[in-house]
Amino acid sequence: MAFNVNYRSRSGTVCHFGFACGRRSQSDNQPGASVSDVEGVGMKVRDKVVVVTGAGNGIGRELVLRLLSQGARVAGVDLNPDTLEQTAKLARGFEDRFSDFVTDISDGAAVLALEKQVVAHFGNVDGLINNAGIIQPFVRLNELELPAIQRVINVNLLGTLYMTKAFLPHLLTRPEAHIANLSSMGGFVPFPGQTMYGASKAAVKLMTEGLASELLHTHVRVTVVFPGAIATNITANSGVSMKVDVSGGAKGGMMALSPAKAAAIIVHGIERNAKRLYVGKDSALMDKLYRLSPTLTARLLAKMMGPLLQN
Repeated sequence: MAFNVNYRSRSGTVCHFGFACGRRSQSDNQPGASVSDVEGVGMKVRDKVVVVTGAGNGIGRELVLRLLSQGARVAGVDLNPDTLEQTAKLARGFEDRFSDFVTDISDGAAVLALEKQVVAHFGNVDGLINNAGIIQPFVRLNELELPAIQRVINVNLLGTLYMTKAFLPHLLTRPEAHIANLSSMGGFVPFPGQTMYGASKAAVKLMTEGLASELLHTHVRVTVVFPGAIATNITANSGVSMKVDVSGGAKGGMMALSPAKAAAIIVHGIERNAKRLYVGKDSALMDKLYRLSPTLTARLLAKMMGPLLQN
């Protein structure tokens, strides 16, 4: 089985399994983009209040727009006021149901204050989608500086933890509620050059699965989401630059999903009460391959990531 991956850093395009970004994307009408473990009927988002982190761009922005289009009220959270303002402009026509909150989710005190602000504004909260996340510089662990490691952990793991801890007490008071945490395909398969990113997303995976077990006898349902290649600007948003320009053939390869398609899959998964949600055929395929042969899959990924790690 062949895998083709495109890296086009000079043109601003980066496409690879798990973190990805690219201008080429699958049509929103293409079926079979996700595989999920569904259990019963989930919370319908219409007339619900949903908090979305990382709402200033990419999947987060599209989650905001998707939720609004389906009748939800949305609190969009992001660290960047400029990109969040752009999301607000795209949400025109839904001003009565959308509000933006500039917040650093890696600051626990700020997140506690955010929870009070959101509840005061909307009256209640029914859903939380922890979407915000960053990648690390594309270097080996031995070369990765401690501040970069701490930043990835602070945003990806602690940010998700702080948001969950802050909103969960309120969610437990609701007749029905839902938490969706975005892990990554990199959270269950190893990508050289993204070791700490993967470690942070693996921690999100297990934290989310443990939380789901703890909440089995409550009205709060939980989904762990594993995006594959999504056409976003996560490299730029993470402050990561690419030093190589390696082009691979697209024939036989898998193209990145558009953020809009990814958002549609996630919202649909919430409404179906999906426990594990694989966003993209690549994510579902890599899960199967890794279960079948972890060693072979790790070697394949090491070969794929090789060009990014050349000194």
